[in-house]
Amino acid sequence: MSSNLEDLYREVILDHYRSPRNRGELPVPPAHRSEGFNPLCGDEVTVFLDVDPDTAIVRDIKIQGQGCSISQASTSMMSAAVKGQTVDEARRLIRAFKALMSIHETRLEGEGDGSDLAADLEGVRLGDLEALQGVVKFPVRIKCATLSWNTLQQGLDEIAAAGE
Repeated sequence: MSSNLEDLYREVILDHYRSPRNRGELPVPPAHRSEGFNPLCGDEVTVFLDVDPDTAIVRDIKIQGQGCSISQASTSMMSAAVKGQTVDEARRLIRAFKALMSIHETRLEGEGDGSDLAADLEGVRLGDLEALQGVVKFPVRIKCATLSWNTLQQGLDEIAAAGE
């Protein structure tokens, strides 16, 4: 990756860290609250989801939490990416983002080229989220980047199980 691209990605991450999107909370209910915690570093995230039961659209999403710049920037980017999307689209974004992290991790560990994960990325535009692909150079930070995505997935699964 060129240094200009790395600089741009660093700026995107810092922008989301300094000015997080969708910060706050939603009343529970009707919103659903899910919490994620990374015991390795202490990162915490709370995701408030308001999913329209008729259209399955993420009407609103709010985030709270604390942690390193990577976890907080990823949380902000995640909230911006899924707001207004259907639950199915949000799940595709989750799979695509986690595949992006895993493909690079797989390549770093010499376990293949990641082509088995490429299908999850096909046709999905990640936009600003691509700025986080540099995180994979530091495998311990991948959990920081994926914490909010795992928390979102947990929330969507809990909503589906409850029939909300």
